[in-house]
Amino acid sequence: MEGLRVVRDLEEARFLWEALMPRKVVTDLWEVRACFHRHFQHPIHFIAGEDGGCLSGLLPLSWVEEAGVYSFFPGETWQGKTWLEQNFIAGCEPSRLLDAIPGPSHIRYLSPGCISDICTIDEIGYLFKPPCYGYDINNYYESFSSKSIKRIRREVQNISGRGLVWSYDRFEDVDLMIAMNVSRFGNDSYFSDTRFRKGFTEMIKLFAQRGWLRITTALLQGEAAAVDVGVLYNGTCTLMAGGTNPSFPGIAKVLNMHHMERACEEKIDEVDFLCGDFHWKKMFHLTERPLYLFSDAIGQPARKVVA
Repeated sequence: MEGLRVVRDLEEARFLWEALMPRKVVTDLWEVRACFHRHFQHPIHFIAGEDGGCLSGLLPLSWVEEAGVYSFFPGETWQGKTWLEQNFIAGCEPSRLLDAIPGPSHIRYLSPGCISDICTIDEIGYLFKPPCYGYDINNYYESFSSKSIKRIRREVQNISGRGLVWSYDRFEDVDLMIAMNVSRFGNDSYFSDTRFRKGFTEMIKLFAQRGWLRITTALLQGEAAAVDVGVLYNGTCTLMAGGTNPSFPGIAKVLNMHHMERACEEKIDEVDFLCGDFHWKKMFHLTERPLYLFSDAIGQPARKVVA
């Protein structure tokens, strides 16, 4: 990597992104990132590497003024933390690109394939991989002890016996999910930030237009008990966000099991339940995937996670 330059023009930044970034996961897509950029409007600071006149690396950043740090584009932060996962530093010398950041930085959720030795574990993501079980949910059940699977099945049956009905792809349930999420998490919900809510809604409309959107609603006794909003892209179903009705405790576990059963039936490659240290994820024997953090900002330490 012979030289580095900074790009602040949005159209040139888009060109660089589309030239160098992979398209493996849905958050690799410029169109997805742009949904949030249009509402956060953080100044961009793309660090591009060049070798022999050719593009050789890219670290796409945004300056997040309210946090006083550079974060991964588009910097969709809430309480100093970004939300979009599997951020990728393109090129073979990520350390040199990171060294070129001109000020404090807090870059979360970096993919394992692009980290440097100066990164640390940020959080653990959790995956369900149907091919590992021959797309047979019964093979997955056999990975549990007899006592554990009986308890899980009993909890599921107790809720299913109350008239559980599944509904799919009702777009109006997106607003219901957001309302449930804010009701549960309050100011800790990303959706409490109007900019994030608008960006998320725009992203969901994009998924719908492309035929990728998956909305799953659990109805109990005629009332919405839980809503999950996801996307099916490149063989992976990613559960982007969800909400539950507190009147129906235990419904989240049933909903998550339903995602796994459906993934086996449809022969989906994997279900990505994203990061978040929820007890049920370990209890369900999901595959762990660490994501990484580069931070030199005071007051923004890495949170060590033991895999």
